[in-house]
Amino acid sequence: MPFLSIILSALIWYPSADWAEKPDPCASLRARRGGVLRLNGAQPPKSFNAYIDNNSYTAMLFDLMYDKLLGIDSQTGELVPALASRWAVSEDGREFVFEIDERAKWSDGVKVTAEDVKWTFDAVMDPQSDTGPWKPTLSFFESPEVIDSKTVRFRKKGKSGRDWRDILNCSTFWILPKHAFSSSNFNKLDLERAVSGSAYFISRADEQIETELTRHNKWWRQDLPSCRGTCNFDKIVLRYFADNENAFEAFKKRKIDVYPVYTARIYAEGTHTDDFARNLMLKRKIKNHAPIGFQGFAMNMRRPPFDKLEVRQAMAKLVDRETMNRTMMNGAYFLLSSYWQDLYDAKHPCTNTVWKYDVAGAKELLKKAGYEKGFSFTFLSRGSTEDKFLSLFSHALSECGIKMDIVRKDFAAWMRDMDEFNFDMTWASWGAGMVKYPELSWSGKEAGRKGSNNITGFCDAEVDRLIEKEKTMTTAAERNEAYRAIDARIASKVPYILLWQTDCTRILYWNKFSMPDYVFSRLGREGDSLTYWWYDADKAEELFNAIRSHSCLPNVSEVVDFDAVRAKAEKGDLK
Repeated sequence: MPFLSIILSALIWYPSADWAEKPDPCASLRARRGGVLRLNGAQPPKSFNAYIDNNSYTAMLFDLMYDKLLGIDSQTGELVPALASRWAVSEDGREFVFEIDERAKWSDGVKVTAEDVKWTFDAVMDPQSDTGPWKPTLSFFESPEVIDSKTVRFRKKGKSGRDWRDILNCSTFWILPKHAFSSSNFNKLDLERAVSGSAYFISRADEQIETELTRHNKWWRQDLPSCRGTCNFDKIVLRYFADNENAFEAFKKRKIDVYPVYTARIYAEGTHTDDFARNLMLKRKIKNHAPIGFQGFAMNMRRPPFDKLEVRQAMAKLVDRETMNRTMMNGAYFLLSSYWQDLYDAKHPCTNTVWKYDVAGAKELLKKAGYEKGFSFTFLSRGSTEDKFLSLFSHALSECGIKMDIVRKDFAAWMRDMDEFNFDMTWASWGAGMVKYPELSWSGKEAGRKGSNNITGFCDAEVDRLIEKEKTMTTAAERNEAYRAIDARIASKVPYILLWQTDCTRILYWNKFSMPDYVFSRLGREGDSLTYWWYDADKAEELFNAIRSHSCLPNVSEVVDFDAVRAKAEKGDLK
């Protein structure tokens, strides 16, 4: 051990000795703890274990329940301490050492140890665990070595090369309590009232209806500077609905408090009511620097007819995106031409092919592919909100002799089919993070991994080469160039019929909450309402009185521009 101590002391440790924890600039010192927030939770999860359920809402819950070794600064994107108080990287970039904060405890008072880190890693990597999307990023490492109760070391496997994301991969996965879960089946963890490591635990779970989280006041980080003004609600309730329309009706009836808007018509037309006119309910449009994801009709390239490029190109010509956006979504979206739209600007314009609606052109491509008489396929649907789009698409398909059978399943069943790649075509939507992981969605080796993000079965040697090359790049500018090259190559193969996206987050809520002037953080979306907002008893009383007396509440600015608010803050113009 003395020899090992000498080795560890020789490493370069982070953060620097003069680093000091700072308050989260997006949190408010005015925040108060208490109250309940009820949020639309979309479809019920197939599991509360976010390692099993690859779903953004499940991840949002897990973030409230479990911490990671390191966090990411909401402003700068830099790594900062979380469960680990400090960390080190070897000179050759193949070893990573983390020291668990001495103060770190689970909600039951048991100390967090290096054994928890090792157990979580091993459980996720166990071949019997249905953790497909997580295995690729962790598979570069040997099972972590427990040096002592508070120190854990990760080593890269074999001769795998340096990857600039290595430190992220081994430090930003959720750590779970070994003593609470080691005797359980990882695929079927019972998380209701389970030991947690962050601010909340699941206090109640009504299957298919709602999930309640309760703040337990034993979170060891809750009074640290970086966490003040965050996780303010006593309870958070996620209610599940079959579709957006049902959720919106529940919102209007005050069964939920906050409603993220994913349907342009609801935001544009559904808010022309007396409650909105009197500011009892508020509509906000938040423009910040949140990464832009993509959505589209995913085609299974593993089997006919979508194994042929000409067929996929023809299908892209049969989706009238312009008409859909104009007539069905109030023209509220921009049409996608990239899988990473945020890579492009005036200096770096996107040159990917933009597929225009063209039935004649589609017929020519189908003839070239040997399908001039058409074919039949199934579209795996997960909700009635898709119907109006699929109706217009189906009409265009019929002109080419193509028959589309729509098979509708609930979200859990849809996810099972996605895990098994059991579909011809489906509507898939993917979020985006600060860090790009092209390997997860586009690497050939992920095309056959059960539960992977590469649902289309995309496999291309040039993309694989670029992915490996990108791992060694040291600057963001170099990597962005590589991403643009990868993007162009993917787009040319048309694995998805790209649809549309928005550059802001739209949200509706009952006027009984207060929030920071930014509303969301620099990179945040609706999940930030759970982190930064708080229940305002005075506003709640004013809302109740306004409802009873049929009076109005003060106006609130609809559009919030993060950069404009920050500029005011820097000038000292904010109240």
